[in-house]
Amino acid sequence: MSEVKSLPRMQTHYREVVRPQMRNEFGYKNPMEVPVLEKIVINMGVGEAAADQKKLDAAVAELALIAGQKPVKTIAKKAIAGFKIRAGLPIGCKVTLRKARMYEFLDRLVTIALPRVRDFRGIAAGKGFDGRGNFAMGLKEQIIFPEIVYDKVDAIRGMDIIFVTSAKTDAEAKALLKGFNLPFAK
Repeated sequence: MSEVKSLPRMQTHYREVVRPQMRNEFGYKNPMEVPVLEKIVINMGVGEAAADQKKLDAAVAELALIAGQKPVKTIAKKAIAGFKIRAGLPIGCKVTLRKARMYEFLDRLVTIALPRVRDFRGIAAGKGFDGRGNFAMGLKEQIIFPEIVYDKVDAIRGMDIIFVTSAKTDAEAKALLKGFNLPFAK
């Protein structure tokens, strides 16, 4: 017998709540016109990796726990003598989430991680949009995720989270992300 997989909670929320809401707000005639969340890219730059590759390995392990899939190491394109970085040196890691893992991560980010940020007043909405319907935000510490055990963390590292949507304008992308309960500042 084949096992029926249930859809992630946020994906169901998109289909039942966000899509009809956006069709009313923007007047889309075809349901396929409604913007979708295509992928979430999480990037962690580890500048200390130039001196100690163990710090990069720790960052890769933490990002794998947060994302639920193995990240790839990012490599320096140019040499920067001031930072003692050579071209070809691994200095960060990133992971691209799509489909079910993307929706699961978004759910954990909105319901568990962001409420754990100290003095959180919402995400500054004006700065993160790129004009083509994508949104980028930064987090200062990885310990807000419940998967990270605080006692095993060697250093507090920040990360960038980029939401790539099929929206054509920033207004459409903001409405889409607000539909996913992303807490934008007033």
